[in-house]
Amino acid sequence: MNKTLETRGQKPPKVGDSSSGQDVLARLRIDIVSSVFEPETRLKFADMTKRYDVGIGTLREALSQLVSEGFVTLEAGKGFKVAPVSAEELTEITEHFIYLEKRAVRDAIENGDDDWEANIVAVHHRLSLIESLPWAERMERHSEWVQRHRDFHEAIVKACTGRWLFRLRSIMFDQLDRYRFVTKNAPEGLGGRKFQEHREIMVATLARDADLASELIEQHIRDTSVRAIKLLQPE
Repeated sequence: MNKTLETRGQKPPKVGDSSSGQDVLARLRIDIVSSVFEPETRLKFADMTKRYDVGIGTLREALSQLVSEGFVTLEAGKGFKVAPVSAEELTEITEHFIYLEKRAVRDAIENGDDDWEANIVAVHHRLSLIESLPWAERMERHSEWVQRHRDFHEAIVKACTGRWLFRLRSIMFDQLDRYRFVTKNAPEGLGGRKFQEHREIMVATLARDADLASELIEQHIRDTSVRAIKLLQPE
Protein backbone atom coordinates (compact mmCIF):
# COMPACT_ATOMS: atom_id res chain seq x y z
CA MET A 1 0.00 0.00 0.00
CA ASN A 2 1.34 3.44 -0.92
CA LYS A 3 1.92 5.74 1.99
CA THR A 4 1.08 9.41 1.95
CA LEU A 5 3.74 12.06 2.31
CA GLU A 6 2.56 12.72 5.86
CA THR A 7 2.96 9.08 6.95
CA ARG A 8 6.49 9.10 5.55
CA GLY A 9 7.32 12.06 7.74
CA GLN A 10 7.34 14.54 4.87
CA LYS A 11 5.28 17.70 4.74
CA PRO A 12 2.60 17.71 2.06
CA PRO A 13 2.94 20.45 -0.55
CA LYS A 14 1.18 23.74 0.05
CA VAL A 15 -2.20 24.17 -1.57
CA GLY A 16 -1.57 25.14 -5.17
CA ASP A 17 2.07 23.98 -5.21
CA SER A 18 1.42 21.71 -8.21
CA SER A 19 1.02 24.81 -10.31
CA SER A 20 2.67 27.36 -8.02
CA GLY A 21 5.68 27.75 -10.32
CA GLN A 22 3.63 29.04 -13.23
CA ASP A 23 1.30 30.92 -10.91
CA VAL A 24 4.03 32.89 -9.17
CA LEU A 25 5.74 33.53 -12.51
CA ALA A 26 2.54 35.05 -13.92
CA ARG A 27 1.87 37.06 -10.76
CA LEU A 28 5.42 38.36 -10.62
CA ARG A 29 5.36 39.36 -14.27
CA ILE A 30 2.08 41.23 -13.80
CA ASP A 31 3.37 42.98 -10.68
CA ILE A 32 6.46 44.16 -12.57
CA VAL A 33 4.55 45.14 -15.71
CA SER A 34 1.95 47.09 -13.69
CA SER A 35 4.72 48.76 -11.65
CA VAL A 36 3.88 47.25 -8.28
CA PHE A 37 7.64 46.69 -8.27
CA GLU A 38 9.21 49.68 -9.96
CA PRO A 39 12.42 49.54 -12.04
CA GLU A 40 15.57 48.64 -10.08
CA THR A 41 13.62 47.55 -7.00
CA ARG A 42 15.54 44.92 -5.03
CA LEU A 43 13.53 41.67 -4.89
CA LYS A 44 14.21 40.17 -1.48
CA PHE A 45 13.43 36.50 -0.88
CA ALA A 46 12.15 37.14 2.65
CA ASP A 47 9.52 39.56 1.40
CA MET A 48 8.69 37.71 -1.81
CA THR A 49 8.11 34.28 -0.27
CA LYS A 50 5.55 35.83 2.07
CA ARG A 51 3.84 37.84 -0.65
CA TYR A 52 3.43 34.88 -3.02
CA ASP A 53 3.25 32.12 -0.38
CA VAL A 54 5.84 29.90 -2.09
CA GLY A 55 9.19 28.41 -1.19
CA ILE A 56 12.55 29.90 -2.11
CA GLY A 57 13.18 27.27 -4.78
CA THR A 58 9.93 28.02 -6.63
CA LEU A 59 10.53 31.75 -6.33
CA ARG A 60 14.09 31.45 -7.61
CA GLU A 61 12.90 29.52 -10.68
CA ALA A 62 10.31 32.20 -11.45
CA LEU A 63 12.83 35.00 -11.04
CA SER A 64 15.35 33.18 -13.23
CA GLN A 65 12.72 32.89 -15.97
CA LEU A 66 12.02 36.61 -15.71
CA VAL A 67 15.76 37.26 -16.06
CA SER A 68 15.65 35.44 -19.42
CA GLU A 69 12.62 37.53 -20.42
CA GLY A 70 14.38 40.79 -19.56
CA PHE A 71 12.15 41.87 -16.65
CA VAL A 72 14.63 41.07 -13.88
CA THR A 73 18.42 41.25 -13.52
CA LEU A 74 20.72 39.13 -11.37
CA GLU A 75 23.91 40.54 -9.89
CA ALA A 76 26.49 38.25 -8.33
CA GLY A 77 26.41 38.65 -4.57
CA LYS A 78 23.54 41.14 -4.71
CA GLY A 79 20.61 39.03 -5.87
CA PHE A 80 17.65 39.85 -8.07
CA LYS A 81 16.16 43.23 -8.88
CA VAL A 82 13.70 44.66 -11.39
CA ALA A 83 15.42 45.56 -14.64
CA PRO A 84 16.07 49.27 -15.27
CA VAL A 85 14.30 51.24 -17.99
CA SER A 86 15.69 53.65 -20.55
CA ALA A 87 14.59 55.74 -23.49
CA GLU A 88 16.92 53.77 -25.76
CA GLU A 89 15.40 50.44 -24.77
CA LEU A 90 11.85 51.74 -25.14
CA THR A 91 12.62 53.00 -28.63
CA GLU A 92 13.85 49.55 -29.68
CA ILE A 93 10.95 47.72 -28.03
CA THR A 94 8.46 50.05 -29.72
CA GLU A 95 9.82 49.35 -33.19
CA HIS A 96 9.81 45.58 -32.68
CA PHE A 97 6.31 45.57 -31.24
CA ILE A 98 4.82 47.72 -34.00
CA TYR A 99 6.28 45.41 -36.65
CA LEU A 100 4.93 42.27 -34.97
CA GLU A 101 1.56 43.76 -34.02
CA LYS A 102 0.77 45.02 -37.51
CA ARG A 103 1.54 41.60 -38.97
CA ALA A 104 -0.57 39.90 -36.32
CA VAL A 105 -3.51 42.26 -36.89
CA ARG A 106 -3.53 41.60 -40.63
CA ASP A 107 -3.40 37.86 -40.05
CA ALA A 108 -6.22 38.05 -37.51
CA ILE A 109 -8.45 40.16 -39.75
CA GLU A 110 -7.96 37.67 -42.56
CA ASN A 111 -8.76 34.63 -40.40
CA GLY A 112 -11.08 35.89 -37.64
CA ASP A 113 -14.61 34.50 -37.32
CA ASP A 114 -17.84 35.66 -35.66
CA ASP A 115 -16.70 34.54 -32.21
CA TRP A 116 -13.51 36.55 -32.62
CA GLU A 117 -15.53 39.65 -33.47
CA ALA A 118 -17.92 39.13 -30.55
CA ASN A 119 -15.03 38.78 -28.12
CA ILE A 120 -13.46 42.04 -29.33
CA VAL A 121 -16.73 43.87 -28.67
CA ALA A 122 -17.04 42.31 -25.20
CA VAL A 123 -13.51 43.10 -24.02
CA HIS A 124 -13.69 46.62 -25.45
CA HIS A 125 -16.86 47.19 -23.42
CA ARG A 126 -15.11 46.04 -20.23
CA LEU A 127 -12.17 48.35 -20.98
CA SER A 128 -14.47 51.30 -21.72
CA LEU A 129 -16.20 50.92 -18.34
CA ILE A 130 -12.95 52.03 -16.70
CA GLU A 131 -11.74 54.44 -19.37
CA SER A 132 -14.99 56.42 -19.19
CA LEU A 133 -14.55 57.09 -15.45
CA PRO A 134 -13.21 60.38 -14.04
CA TRP A 135 -9.42 60.39 -13.88
CA ALA A 136 -9.11 59.95 -10.10
CA GLU A 137 -11.40 56.90 -10.15
CA ARG A 138 -9.47 55.42 -13.05
CA MET A 139 -6.23 55.72 -11.13
CA GLU A 140 -7.78 53.84 -8.23
CA ARG A 141 -8.50 50.98 -10.65
CA HIS A 142 -5.23 51.18 -12.55
CA SER A 143 -4.32 47.50 -12.04
CA GLU A 144 -7.72 46.52 -13.46
CA TRP A 145 -7.16 48.82 -16.41
CA VAL A 146 -3.77 47.21 -17.07
CA GLN A 147 -5.39 43.77 -17.38
CA ARG A 148 -8.39 44.94 -19.41
CA HIS A 149 -6.15 46.94 -21.72
CA ARG A 150 -4.04 43.82 -22.24
CA ASP A 151 -7.18 41.75 -22.90
CA PHE A 152 -8.38 44.24 -25.52
CA HIS A 153 -5.17 44.32 -27.53
CA GLU A 154 -4.85 40.55 -27.29
CA ALA A 155 -8.45 40.09 -28.49
CA ILE A 156 -7.68 42.14 -31.61
CA VAL A 157 -4.95 39.69 -32.69
CA LYS A 158 -6.40 36.53 -31.13
CA ALA A 159 -7.33 35.07 -34.52
CA CYS A 160 -3.72 35.30 -35.73
CA THR A 161 -2.75 31.86 -37.05
CA GLY A 162 1.00 32.28 -36.61
CA ARG A 163 1.79 30.74 -33.22
CA TRP A 164 5.29 32.19 -33.02
CA LEU A 165 4.12 35.55 -34.33
CA PHE A 166 1.48 35.67 -31.59
CA ARG A 167 3.96 34.52 -28.96
CA LEU A 168 6.62 37.06 -29.93
CA ARG A 169 4.16 39.96 -30.04
CA SER A 170 2.94 38.94 -26.57
CA ILE A 171 6.48 39.04 -25.20
CA MET A 172 7.05 42.47 -26.70
CA PHE A 173 3.66 43.68 -25.45
CA ASP A 174 4.70 42.80 -21.89
CA GLN A 175 7.95 44.69 -22.33
CA LEU A 176 6.18 47.73 -23.77
CA ASP A 177 3.48 47.62 -21.11
CA ARG A 178 6.13 47.90 -18.40
CA TYR A 179 6.90 51.40 -19.58
CA ARG A 180 3.33 52.60 -19.08
CA PHE A 181 4.15 53.35 -15.45
CA VAL A 182 5.95 56.44 -16.72
CA THR A 183 2.74 57.95 -18.06
CA LYS A 184 0.13 56.45 -15.73
CA ASN A 185 0.10 59.51 -13.46
CA ALA A 186 -0.03 61.98 -16.34
CA PRO A 187 -3.63 62.77 -17.34
CA GLU A 188 -2.70 63.07 -21.00
CA GLY A 189 -1.25 59.56 -20.88
CA LEU A 190 -4.52 57.70 -20.47
CA GLY A 191 -7.14 60.35 -21.10
CA GLY A 192 -10.19 60.58 -23.34
CA ARG A 193 -7.94 60.48 -26.37
CA LYS A 194 -6.86 56.90 -25.62
CA PHE A 195 -10.48 55.96 -24.99
CA GLN A 196 -11.34 57.19 -28.49
CA GLU A 197 -8.31 55.50 -30.05
CA HIS A 198 -9.32 52.11 -28.66
CA ARG A 199 -12.81 52.52 -30.11
CA GLU A 200 -11.42 53.50 -33.53
CA ILE A 201 -9.12 50.45 -33.53
CA MET A 202 -12.06 48.20 -32.70
CA VAL A 203 -14.28 49.67 -35.42
CA ALA A 204 -11.58 49.40 -38.11
CA THR A 205 -10.79 45.82 -37.12
CA LEU A 206 -14.44 44.72 -37.17
CA ALA A 207 -14.80 46.42 -40.56
CA ARG A 208 -11.95 44.17 -41.74
CA ASP A 209 -9.99 47.24 -42.86
CA ALA A 210 -6.48 45.91 -42.32
CA ASP A 211 -4.74 49.04 -43.61
CA LEU A 212 -6.67 51.40 -41.34
CA ALA A 213 -6.46 49.11 -38.31
CA SER A 214 -2.69 48.78 -38.76
CA GLU A 215 -2.27 52.54 -39.15
CA LEU A 216 -4.37 53.29 -36.06
CA ILE A 217 -2.52 50.74 -33.95
CA GLU A 218 0.86 52.14 -34.97
CA GLN A 219 -0.22 55.69 -34.11
CA HIS A 220 -1.66 54.47 -30.79
CA ILE A 221 1.57 52.73 -29.80
CA ARG A 222 3.91 55.48 -30.97
CA ASP A 223 1.97 58.19 -29.14
CA THR A 224 2.31 56.42 -25.78
CA SER A 225 5.98 55.62 -26.39
CA VAL A 226 6.85 59.17 -27.40
CA ARG A 227 5.31 60.51 -24.19
CA ALA A 228 7.20 57.96 -22.10
CA ILE A 229 10.51 58.60 -23.91
CA LYS A 230 10.26 62.34 -23.17
CA LEU A 231 9.82 61.59 -19.48
CA LEU A 232 12.70 59.10 -19.45
CA GLN A 233 15.19 61.40 -21.11
CA PRO A 234 17.17 63.72 -18.80
CA GLU A 235 16.56 67.43 -19.07
